[in-house]
Amino acid sequence: MADSEPGSLDKLLERLNLEPLDDDLLLGEPGAGSGRLFGGMVAAQSVMAAGRTVERGALHSLHAYFLRPGHHDAPLRFLVHRIRDGRTFTTRRVVAHQGGEAIFNLSASFAVPEEGISHQDEPMPEAPPPDGLPDWEAERARLLGSSPDWDESPVEVRVCDPDDPDGGPQPPHKRIWFRPRGPLPEDPLIHTAVLVYASDRALLSTAARPHGLPWKRRRGASLDHALWIHRPVRFDDWLLYAMESPVAHAARGLCLGAIYGPDGARLASSAQEALIRVPRGS
Repeated sequence: MADSEPGSLDKLLERLNLEPLDDDLLLGEPGAGSGRLFGGMVAAQSVMAAGRTVERGALHSLHAYFLRPGHHDAPLRFLVHRIRDGRTFTTRRVVAHQGGEAIFNLSASFAVPEEGISHQDEPMPEAPPPDGLPDWEAERARLLGSSPDWDESPVEVRVCDPDDPDGGPQPPHKRIWFRPRGPLPEDPLIHTAVLVYASDRALLSTAARPHGLPWKRRRGASLDHALWIHRPVRFDDWLLYAMESPVAHAARGLCLGAIYGPDGARLASSAQEALIRVPRGS
């Protein structure tokens, strides 16, 4: 019997398994597809590249810029710069190149866990349970007037606050549940990288909501992305992602997010500025 076709999560894990070309140079495959590469993919691969050079500590923050769109027709080279190796904190810079051009720049900080202050000012927002909520792929297909591609994303997403298909203005808030479409390896760095991948979902669309700009009525791109990880990442269950966009101006919308675990603890916080334009003639 022939082997079955790898699922979307297996394909993601294959792309996160970077090939070392030198101590600080790694090669990654973009995978099959059309159009621009998903920014979360390049960010996750960059985290893997940085993490493979760190001996102690786990990722606690990243700050990144999307410099140029990535594509599916050429491999990516990840050049790691070892900025600092300290007793508690380790800093790495990663530049992703494709076709001879830099397309992504990442600064990442890793920390050794220690005892210290701990608080969470606000509880996890109320949200309907994921079972029975609309699937992200089905919602996107509904807004675009196409058929859903259930295997397109390795992360299953359920939408608490669907966009208005008629383009009516909505509050700049959104909640989604997400989880991998299968078990992840035990490697903590992979759990973190897949969370980084998923954290790029739905932020841009949150900034578009008050302007009545669902998928088919806008053009957008992430300009930068930041993520702070507050607690150890174990990404094998539903996590709630609550997002808001407090301000937008000059075609740029700021989006903030909070990721919560099943026990209500805030696992991570995100921030992103996105470019959102209305196509001419719309």
